[in-house]
Amino acid sequence: MKAVVIRRYGSADVLQYEEVEQPKIKPEQLLVKVHASSVNPIDWKIRQGMLSLLTRNQFPMILGFDVAGEVVEVGSQVTRFKVEDAIYGSTSFPGGAYAEFAAIPENFAAPKPTNMSYEEAATVPLAALTALQALRDLGNIKSGQKVLINGASGGVGIFAVQIAKALGAEVTGVCSTRNLDLVKSLNADLVIDYTQQDFTEGNVQYDIIFDAVAKRAFSNCRKVLKPNGVYVSTLPNPEVIVQSFLTMFLPGQKVKFVLERPNSKDLVYLKDLIEAGKMGTVSDSEALRRNRTYPLQELVEAHRYSESERAVGKIAIVTLAAVSG
Repeated sequence: MKAVVIRRYGSADVLQYEEVEQPKIKPEQLLVKVHASSVNPIDWKIRQGMLSLLTRNQFPMILGFDVAGEVVEVGSQVTRFKVEDAIYGSTSFPGGAYAEFAAIPENFAAPKPTNMSYEEAATVPLAALTALQALRDLGNIKSGQKVLINGASGGVGIFAVQIAKALGAEVTGVCSTRNLDLVKSLNADLVIDYTQQDFTEGNVQYDIIFDAVAKRAFSNCRKVLKPNGVYVSTLPNPEVIVQSFLTMFLPGQKVKFVLERPNSKDLVYLKDLIEAGKMGTVSDSEALRRNRTYPLQELVEAHRYSESERAVGKIAIVTLAAVSG
């Protein structure tokens, strides 16, 4: 099968499109013909070597976590899926989705939303699960609460705005000037242009501040966070880890960080939101001009574009297996 492989850490140029052996599945796994995947920042952070303590330099390595495709083989312990099922979900760490076929744990998969294409569904899992788990599990979001999403036009932020609205919150999205209309289209109650206004200097206090792009420290946000509010970051840097530990044992404001946990139950929850019309995906405008995708063999360019931090929403990757199949 064709796949994109890295044999060392480095720039996007280390991504090599080549022929590799098709994965052999374990009893609890599905073998999926990958119709589409997507680019997440964690993919190029692994590629750069930023997570080498976790990946342990196990080269060659196929990156990519998000998968949407068709089941072609099921392991002996699989009970919920059969061959030809359309699914979406996640690979195990450190990836494996940038290929024509991928092995997916059964409990990391769910039926694909019926009202989404494979390309659209492939942009959902990691980013939307991160948003859901940050708001629901860490933020304990409740209907009527005031929630601020920093980075509301990004890959995680677009889902965070929609999930918070679906859960009944009053949502403020923070983004750049060029993305104001986009975030308004996600039904945010208020949109702040960070080039014109610093939300941390405002008079409004929030129950939850979700920094979906890890750009504003808790120390900057605490005065606009309610006394018992929750600040959630996507980046577990040393400062956030220490503050999370300290606030865990003290009354008042809490600091937390989200580490996405793939699971079928949450994927089904997201699927239900999508099919009910309460959540959708947003593909980057440049990707839209390219039929909403980069082909797998152009993954180098997709990574470069994602690293530029100019992407809006998600960047989808389509495989030759999907094109030829």
